[in-house]
Amino acid sequence: MALTPFFGRGMSAWDPWENSLFDPWLPISRVWDCMDFSVPTVPSSFSRDAMVMANTRVDWKETPEAHVFTADFPGLRKEDLKIDLVEKNTLRISGERHKEQEERMDQWHRVERSSGRFMRQFRLPENVNVDGISAKLENGVLTVKAPKTHPDATNGGDVKSIDIGSA
Repeated sequence: MALTPFFGRGMSAWDPWENSLFDPWLPISRVWDCMDFSVPTVPSSFSRDAMVMANTRVDWKETPEAHVFTADFPGLRKEDLKIDLVEKNTLRISGERHKEQEERMDQWHRVERSSGRFMRQFRLPENVNVDGISAKLENGVLTVKAPKTHPDATNGGDVKSIDIGSA
């Protein structure tokens, strides 16, 4: 509070807090003023691809017999999906959803469905029998089953593709 109530803050030469020499926060505020907190710009295709990857939701549950991965891919065919086993213990689910062709006379009011490439990876536990992994796509729902094995079993190969069966 200023010692001179009639003039208010900044009007008195006798106010010690008005002078910047006595401001204890000034060095910190000068540092903050010099820092750039702006978000770096990224290409729109990168942010769109990152959003598609982030929106690919996968459920992973463990049963006494297997690890089961379930993902919804409405409108995709099994040819649009790819499932790989990378480096003996990483399950990779990837694919691409193609954008709908636009007609010259079409007028879009809202576009919420994502398109583009997507990929999710999961590090499998050591108790998975990689030779027994199976996948099926039924009504737009992908189910990947990775059966369990004994801990002393060994895995082989660097990359193994897994076929997607139909229901």
